[in-house]
Amino acid sequence: MAASRTDTFLGARYRRIVKRRGHKKTLVAVARTMLVIVWHLINDPATEYTDLGPDYHQRLIDPTRRTRDLVRQLAALGHQVTLTPAA
Repeated sequence: MAASRTDTFLGARYRRIVKRRGHKKTLVAVARTMLVIVWHLINDPATEYTDLGPDYHQRLIDPTRRTRDLVRQLAALGHQVTLTPAA
């Protein structure tokens, strides 16, 4: 529960999952993630933990792919989209 309130990868994971799964299931998912991290740390003593950061998943998103997907969604809803780059 404490990890869900932090500004870390685990806190961001909680906030991403709770939207679709609910509070209790999300707590179990975050606890499982923590257990996997601990297992890897115990299994290999040379391993060091490095937090991925709360923006880890945002950094993985390709902006051109996201733009293309959003334009496709708007077109499917019946909108005509013209994109102009922002200054």
